[in-house]
Amino acid sequence: MFVQNQKVVKTLVVSFVVSVLAGCNIDPVWKTNQVRGPDMNKPSPRPSQPIGGRDIAVAQPSEVDLVEDAVAKRQAYHTALSDLQHYYADHGYATKESWARSELESAMGIRQFRYLLDAEIPSAALTASDSIAEADAMYEKGLEIMKKAGHGIPGIFSRREMLRAADVFRKLIEQYPSSDKIDDAAFQLGTIHEEYLPNQEILAAKWYERAWTWDPHTPHPARFQAASVYDFRLHDRDHALELYQQVVSEEPELVPGNTRFATRRIRQLSTDRKRRTVRVESSQE
Repeated sequence: MFVQNQKVVKTLVVSFVVSVLAGCNIDPVWKTNQVRGPDMNKPSPRPSQPIGGRDIAVAQPSEVDLVEDAVAKRQAYHTALSDLQHYYADHGYATKESWARSELESAMGIRQFRYLLDAEIPSAALTASDSIAEADAMYEKGLEIMKKAGHGIPGIFSRREMLRAADVFRKLIEQYPSSDKIDDAAFQLGTIHEEYLPNQEILAAKWYERAWTWDPHTPHPARFQAASVYDFRLHDRDHALELYQQVVSEEPELVPGNTRFATRRIRQLSTDRKRRTVRVESSQE
Protein backbone atom coordinates (compact mmCIF):
# COMPACT_ATOMS: atom_id res chain seq x y z
CA MET A 1 0.00 0.00 0.00
CA PHE A 2 2.85 2.38 0.89
CA VAL A 3 4.56 1.70 -2.46
CA GLN A 4 1.31 2.36 -4.31
CA ASN A 5 0.85 5.67 -2.48
CA GLN A 6 4.39 6.65 -3.41
CA LYS A 7 3.62 5.98 -7.06
CA VAL A 8 0.44 8.06 -6.88
CA VAL A 9 2.26 10.98 -5.25
CA LYS A 10 5.07 10.76 -7.81
CA THR A 11 2.54 10.79 -10.66
CA LEU A 12 0.75 13.84 -9.22
CA VAL A 13 4.03 15.73 -8.79
CA VAL A 14 5.12 14.99 -12.36
CA SER A 15 1.71 16.06 -13.69
CA PHE A 16 1.91 19.30 -11.71
CA VAL A 17 5.38 20.13 -13.03
CA VAL A 18 4.33 19.38 -16.62
CA SER A 19 1.24 21.56 -16.27
CA VAL A 20 3.32 24.45 -14.92
CA LEU A 21 5.85 24.16 -17.72
CA ALA A 22 3.05 23.95 -20.31
CA GLY A 23 1.80 27.34 -19.19
CA CYS A 24 5.15 28.99 -19.82
CA ASN A 25 5.31 31.05 -23.00
CA ILE A 26 9.11 30.88 -23.27
CA ASP A 27 10.57 28.08 -25.36
CA PRO A 28 14.22 27.19 -25.90
CA VAL A 29 15.62 27.95 -29.32
CA TRP A 30 15.22 24.83 -31.43
CA LYS A 31 17.70 25.92 -34.07
CA THR A 32 21.30 25.70 -32.94
CA ASN A 33 22.89 27.81 -35.67
CA GLN A 34 21.54 30.77 -37.60
CA VAL A 35 21.37 30.12 -41.34
CA ARG A 36 21.93 33.79 -42.13
CA GLY A 37 25.70 33.46 -42.19
CA PRO A 38 26.32 29.70 -42.01
CA ASP A 39 29.53 28.50 -40.42
CA MET A 40 30.81 25.85 -42.80
CA ASN A 41 33.23 24.59 -40.16
CA LYS A 42 30.33 23.46 -38.02
CA PRO A 43 28.37 20.35 -39.00
CA SER A 44 24.81 21.29 -39.79
CA PRO A 45 22.17 19.40 -37.76
CA ARG A 46 20.88 16.37 -39.60
CA PRO A 47 17.36 15.12 -39.02
CA SER A 48 16.92 11.60 -37.72
CA GLN A 49 14.76 10.89 -40.76
CA PRO A 50 15.16 12.28 -44.29
CA ILE A 51 13.21 15.50 -44.67
CA GLY A 52 12.45 16.82 -48.12
CA GLY A 53 10.07 17.08 -51.02
CA ARG A 54 9.82 13.32 -51.37
CA ASP A 55 8.70 12.98 -47.75
CA ILE A 56 5.70 15.26 -48.21
CA ALA A 57 4.63 14.06 -51.64
CA VAL A 58 1.30 12.26 -51.75
CA ALA A 59 2.11 8.58 -51.43
CA GLN A 60 -1.24 7.24 -52.65
CA PRO A 61 -4.88 8.37 -52.99
CA SER A 62 -5.83 6.91 -49.59
CA GLU A 63 -3.65 9.58 -47.93
CA VAL A 64 -5.96 12.30 -49.25
CA ASP A 65 -8.96 10.56 -47.69
CA LEU A 66 -7.16 10.21 -44.35
CA VAL A 67 -6.12 13.86 -44.35
CA GLU A 68 -9.64 15.04 -45.17
CA ASP A 69 -11.01 12.84 -42.39
CA ALA A 70 -8.48 14.23 -39.87
CA VAL A 71 -9.27 17.82 -40.85
CA ALA A 72 -13.03 17.21 -40.54
CA LYS A 73 -12.67 15.58 -37.11
CA ARG A 74 -10.37 18.36 -35.94
CA GLN A 75 -12.98 20.94 -36.93
CA ALA A 76 -15.74 18.90 -35.28
CA TYR A 77 -13.72 18.80 -32.04
CA HIS A 78 -13.26 22.56 -32.06
CA THR A 79 -16.95 23.09 -32.81
CA ALA A 80 -17.98 20.74 -29.99
CA LEU A 81 -15.78 22.60 -27.49
CA SER A 82 -17.17 25.94 -28.64
CA ASP A 83 -20.76 24.68 -28.29
CA LEU A 84 -19.95 23.34 -24.82
CA GLN A 85 -18.42 26.64 -23.76
CA HIS A 86 -21.49 28.57 -24.90
CA TYR A 87 -23.80 26.09 -23.16
CA TYR A 88 -22.03 26.55 -19.83
CA ALA A 89 -21.94 30.33 -20.30
CA ASP A 90 -25.68 30.47 -21.06
CA HIS A 91 -26.54 28.34 -18.01
CA GLY A 92 -24.27 30.10 -15.54
CA TYR A 93 -21.69 27.35 -15.02
CA ALA A 94 -18.71 29.70 -14.80
CA THR A 95 -16.10 27.13 -13.75
CA LYS A 96 -16.95 24.62 -16.47
CA GLU A 97 -17.22 27.44 -19.01
CA SER A 98 -13.65 28.44 -18.15
CA TRP A 99 -12.52 24.82 -18.56
CA ALA A 100 -14.09 24.54 -22.01
CA ARG A 101 -12.67 27.92 -23.04
CA SER A 102 -9.19 26.95 -21.83
CA GLU A 103 -9.29 23.62 -23.68
CA LEU A 104 -10.48 25.31 -26.87
CA GLU A 105 -7.73 27.94 -26.65
CA SER A 106 -5.14 25.21 -26.14
CA ALA A 107 -6.48 23.23 -29.10
CA MET A 108 -6.52 26.28 -31.35
CA GLY A 109 -2.94 27.11 -30.32
CA ILE A 110 -1.59 23.85 -31.71
CA ARG A 111 0.10 24.10 -35.12
CA GLN A 112 -2.37 22.49 -37.49
CA PHE A 113 -0.79 20.88 -40.54
CA ARG A 114 -2.65 20.44 -43.79
CA TYR A 115 -0.24 17.63 -44.76
CA LEU A 116 -0.67 18.04 -48.53
CA LEU A 117 1.79 20.48 -50.09
CA ASP A 118 -0.83 22.09 -52.34
CA ALA A 119 -2.91 22.79 -49.24
CA GLU A 120 0.03 24.06 -47.16
CA ILE A 121 1.45 26.44 -49.76
CA PRO A 122 -0.75 28.68 -51.99
CA SER A 123 -0.45 28.65 -55.78
CA ALA A 124 2.65 30.03 -57.45
CA ALA A 125 0.37 31.90 -59.88
CA LEU A 126 -0.35 34.74 -57.42
CA THR A 127 1.10 38.19 -58.13
CA ALA A 128 2.03 40.80 -55.54
CA SER A 129 0.65 43.90 -57.23
CA ASP A 130 -2.04 45.86 -55.34
CA SER A 131 -1.61 48.27 -52.45
CA ILE A 132 -4.28 47.25 -49.93
CA ALA A 133 -4.45 49.07 -46.60
CA GLU A 134 -6.00 46.14 -44.74
CA ALA A 135 -3.25 43.81 -45.92
CA ASP A 136 -0.61 46.35 -44.92
CA ALA A 137 -2.10 46.50 -41.43
CA MET A 138 -2.15 42.71 -41.13
CA TYR A 139 1.49 42.51 -42.18
CA GLU A 140 2.52 45.05 -39.55
CA LYS A 141 0.50 43.13 -36.96
CA GLY A 142 2.32 39.91 -37.87
CA LEU A 143 5.71 41.64 -37.57
CA GLU A 144 4.77 43.05 -34.18
CA ILE A 145 3.78 39.61 -32.89
CA MET A 146 7.06 38.16 -34.17
CA LYS A 147 9.00 40.90 -32.40
CA LYS A 148 7.20 40.34 -29.10
CA ALA A 149 7.73 36.59 -29.52
CA GLY A 150 11.50 37.11 -29.51
CA HIS A 151 12.44 37.25 -33.18
CA GLY A 152 16.02 38.44 -33.50
CA ILE A 153 16.80 37.77 -29.83
CA PRO A 154 19.23 34.81 -29.59
CA GLY A 155 18.44 32.10 -27.09
CA ILE A 156 14.75 32.40 -26.24
CA PHE A 157 11.49 32.72 -28.13
CA SER A 158 7.80 31.94 -27.72
CA ARG A 159 6.73 29.22 -30.14
CA ARG A 160 3.05 29.88 -29.39
CA GLU A 161 3.40 33.52 -30.39
CA MET A 162 5.37 32.61 -33.50
CA LEU A 163 2.48 30.39 -34.52
CA ARG A 164 0.13 33.34 -33.97
CA ALA A 165 2.27 35.49 -36.25
CA ALA A 166 2.32 32.74 -38.89
CA ASP A 167 -1.47 32.56 -38.75
CA VAL A 168 -1.71 36.30 -39.41
CA PHE A 169 0.61 36.06 -42.43
CA ARG A 170 -1.33 33.09 -43.84
CA LYS A 171 -4.65 34.90 -43.45
CA LEU A 172 -3.19 37.94 -45.20
CA ILE A 173 -2.29 35.79 -48.22
CA GLU A 174 -5.64 33.99 -48.20
CA GLN A 175 -7.77 37.13 -47.81
CA TYR A 176 -5.75 39.50 -50.02
CA PRO A 177 -4.01 37.30 -52.64
CA SER A 178 -3.25 40.28 -54.92
CA SER A 179 -1.72 42.42 -52.18
CA ASP A 180 1.80 43.71 -52.68
CA LYS A 181 2.51 42.34 -49.18
CA ILE A 182 2.07 38.64 -50.03
CA ASP A 183 5.75 38.24 -50.91
CA ASP A 184 6.71 39.89 -47.61
CA ALA A 185 4.33 37.60 -45.71
CA ALA A 186 5.73 34.56 -47.53
CA PHE A 187 9.28 35.51 -46.56
CA GLN A 188 8.30 35.89 -42.89
CA LEU A 189 6.54 32.52 -43.02
CA GLY A 190 9.74 31.03 -44.38
CA THR A 191 11.64 32.56 -41.48
CA ILE A 192 9.21 31.21 -38.88
CA HIS A 193 9.22 27.70 -40.35
CA GLU A 194 13.00 27.70 -40.67
CA GLU A 195 14.04 29.19 -37.36
CA TYR A 196 11.30 28.38 -34.87
CA LEU A 197 9.43 25.23 -35.91
CA PRO A 198 11.27 21.86 -35.93
CA ASN A 199 11.32 19.55 -38.96
CA GLN A 200 9.67 22.08 -41.27
CA GLU A 201 12.63 22.98 -43.47
CA ILE A 202 10.91 21.98 -46.70
CA LEU A 203 7.97 24.26 -45.89
CA ALA A 204 10.41 27.08 -45.12
CA ALA A 205 12.11 26.60 -48.48
CA LYS A 206 8.77 26.57 -50.31
CA TRP A 207 7.63 29.78 -48.60
CA TYR A 208 10.91 31.48 -49.54
CA GLU A 209 10.37 30.35 -53.14
CA ARG A 210 6.88 31.84 -53.15
CA ALA A 211 8.31 35.21 -52.05
CA TRP A 212 10.30 35.70 -55.26
CA THR A 213 7.79 33.84 -57.42
CA TRP A 214 5.05 36.26 -56.40
CA ASP A 215 7.40 39.24 -56.70
CA PRO A 216 10.63 38.66 -58.66
CA HIS A 217 11.96 41.91 -57.19
CA THR A 218 11.05 41.19 -53.58
CA PRO A 219 13.21 43.24 -51.19
CA HIS A 220 13.96 40.16 -49.07
CA PRO A 221 16.94 37.78 -49.58
CA ALA A 222 14.55 34.91 -50.25
CA ARG A 223 16.75 33.10 -52.78
CA PHE A 224 19.70 33.12 -50.40
CA GLN A 225 17.62 31.82 -47.51
CA ALA A 226 16.17 29.04 -49.67
CA ALA A 227 19.65 28.13 -50.93
CA SER A 228 20.91 27.90 -47.35
CA VAL A 229 18.02 25.64 -46.34
CA TYR A 230 18.57 23.30 -49.28
CA ASP A 231 22.32 23.36 -48.68
CA PHE A 232 22.66 22.92 -44.92
CA ARG A 233 19.30 21.51 -43.81
CA LEU A 234 17.97 19.38 -46.67
CA HIS A 235 21.40 18.53 -48.10
CA ASP A 236 20.14 18.97 -51.65
CA ARG A 237 23.39 20.50 -52.87
CA ASP A 238 22.51 20.50 -56.59
CA HIS A 239 19.41 22.61 -56.02
CA ALA A 240 21.33 24.79 -53.57
CA LEU A 241 23.94 25.44 -56.27
CA GLU A 242 21.27 26.61 -58.70
CA LEU A 243 19.84 28.98 -56.09
CA TYR A 244 23.23 30.38 -55.11
CA GLN A 245 23.75 31.21 -58.78
CA GLN A 246 20.42 33.06 -58.73
CA VAL A 247 21.55 34.97 -55.64
CA VAL A 248 24.55 36.30 -57.55
CA SER A 249 22.48 37.26 -60.59
CA GLU A 250 19.20 38.38 -58.95
CA GLU A 251 20.08 39.52 -55.40
CA PRO A 252 23.58 41.04 -55.66
CA GLU A 253 22.68 44.30 -53.93
CA LEU A 254 20.34 43.06 -51.18
CA VAL A 255 22.94 41.78 -48.70
CA PRO A 256 26.56 42.03 -49.91
CA GLY A 257 27.68 39.40 -47.41
CA ASN A 258 25.20 36.94 -48.89
CA THR A 259 26.59 37.51 -52.38
CA ARG A 260 30.15 36.88 -51.21
CA PHE A 261 29.10 33.74 -49.40
CA ALA A 262 27.08 32.52 -52.39
CA THR A 263 30.04 33.08 -54.73
CA ARG A 264 32.32 31.08 -52.44
CA ARG A 265 29.77 28.32 -52.05
CA ILE A 266 29.27 28.10 -55.82
CA ARG A 267 32.98 27.37 -56.25
CA GLN A 268 32.92 24.73 -53.51
CA LEU A 269 29.76 22.97 -54.70
CA SER A 270 30.88 23.09 -58.34
CA THR A 271 34.17 21.48 -57.37
CA ASP A 272 32.35 18.81 -55.36
CA ARG A 273 30.06 18.11 -58.32
CA LYS A 274 33.04 17.64 -60.66
CA ARG A 275 34.67 15.26 -58.20
CA ARG A 276 31.49 13.20 -57.96
CA THR A 277 31.27 13.05 -61.75
CA VAL A 278 34.87 11.87 -62.01
CA ARG A 279 34.28 9.17 -59.38
CA VAL A 280 31.17 7.92 -61.18
CA GLU A 281 32.93 7.84 -64.53
CA SER A 282 35.92 6.01 -63.00
CA SER A 283 33.67 3.40 -61.40
CA GLN A 284 32.01 2.71 -64.75
CA GLU A 285 35.27 2.05 -66.58
